[in-house]
Amino acid sequence: MLDIKPGEVSAMLLKQLTGFEKEADVYDVGTVLSVGDNVARVYGLSKCEASELLEFPNGVYGIALNLEEDNIGCIMFGESDLVKEGDRVKRTGKVASMPVGEAMLGRVIDPLGKPIDGKGAIKTELFSPIERKALGVIQRQMVKEPLQTGLKAIDAMIPIGRGQRELIIGDRQTGKTAIAIDTIINQKGKDVICIYVAIGQKGSTVAQVYKNLQDAGAMDYTTIICATASDPAPMLFIAPYSGATLGEFYRDRGKHALVIYDDLTKHAAAYREVSLLLRRPPGREAYPGDVFYLHSRLLERASKLSDELGGGSLTALPVIETKAGDVAAYIPTNVISITDGQIYLEPNLFMAGVRPAINVGISVSRVGGNAQIKAMKKIASSLRIDLAQYRELEAFAKFGSDLDKVTLQQLRRGEKLVEILKQKQYVPMDIEKQVIVIYAATRGYLDEIPTERIAKFEEELLSEMENLHKEVLDDIRDKKDLTDDIISKLNSILDKFVKSFKS
Repeated sequence: MLDIKPGEVSAMLLKQLTGFEKEADVYDVGTVLSVGDNVARVYGLSKCEASELLEFPNGVYGIALNLEEDNIGCIMFGESDLVKEGDRVKRTGKVASMPVGEAMLGRVIDPLGKPIDGKGAIKTELFSPIERKALGVIQRQMVKEPLQTGLKAIDAMIPIGRGQRELIIGDRQTGKTAIAIDTIINQKGKDVICIYVAIGQKGSTVAQVYKNLQDAGAMDYTTIICATASDPAPMLFIAPYSGATLGEFYRDRGKHALVIYDDLTKHAAAYREVSLLLRRPPGREAYPGDVFYLHSRLLERASKLSDELGGGSLTALPVIETKAGDVAAYIPTNVISITDGQIYLEPNLFMAGVRPAINVGISVSRVGGNAQIKAMKKIASSLRIDLAQYRELEAFAKFGSDLDKVTLQQLRRGEKLVEILKQKQYVPMDIEKQVIVIYAATRGYLDEIPTERIAKFEEELLSEMENLHKEVLDDIRDKKDLTDDIISKLNSILDKFVKSFKS
């Protein structure tokens, strides 16, 4: 019989147990209580965090939005009908992220960063969170570099700077998207990367935008993020944040980016739909109480970084659609108060053939002259005043009363200014050409030209400048100012040109 002492047994057991490694994976798992309309209620994920990515069966993912006492409300991306009651849900421990990188240029992607243009996979290993806290005031600097749209009316009177948030607002079919597309086309060769976010539009409309940008050679530096009207509301909800994330990737590397949100009215409606399905209490116009925060945290991410952080910028051009010109409605007033100015497009002007149909009276840029070159600043100040006076006098002139010579002259000048600010779609103009055209208009060179011949005058003047006086264009572009020498040359050229044009 073996004599085994208890101490030896415990020593042997301890020796064996010290080599044992625990290999079990621990998952925080919950259960689907209910599912429908791309919204699920999940029970059991007690340690889940807000905006955390959750994994459902069949490769469906969702984001936790409502953290309640006994369950979690989350929105789902993908085929929600693949998920059913009683299915298991796993925490991922990560916030919702999307792939970012220069491989995205020229591509059409969904809000999760997946390509939908049929050109194959996008190869990038970098990921950024979709929701991110905006940088503070210390990390920023003043907006002082111009971001030119190529549209005379905007660059002269409502200038936009790199790092600004400028709202494009108006009724449907007044040319809001056209301004955005012109701005993208105008960035060609100007070292600005563009992101166009289509929210709740028809697929055919987005395809047309893609074609226009492709034809203009603008897709080389542009990414389109597309959440169409047929996509589920959660996709529309995260689309603009994905655009901001991609723009921040370039901004944080010292580059300049422009992001267009087209449009935030549909974004707010998608958020309202999601919130009502999650049983969040409705407030004014059935929007939840935090709908202001929805857009403020998005637009606050646009900024011009300090030189210490590389001096990059992210400019935002949000679009808002009004109904019957009601800018005092809930969502328009929210976004107006968040942005640094607005470009208001008026249906009456659009129908009258004034395109872009900008109402100069209530359109404003709070960055102002900081976002203009000196040459434009010198000639544009009188332009706004002349136009405002023309609009005032135009109303009185309709009564048919006798008008003095000064009033008639102001009306004539205003009529010519309105005509010269008209511009065809998808034909943005270089800033030096804009300066010459507006100089001619504000200095009275157009006063004796018949209104119907103004477009011809502009075309022939720019053609002559391009062919015979290219050094003047180059001087304005390089010096960014109207020096006495340039002004004397311009006056001489314009005097001769007006005489030959009238004859």
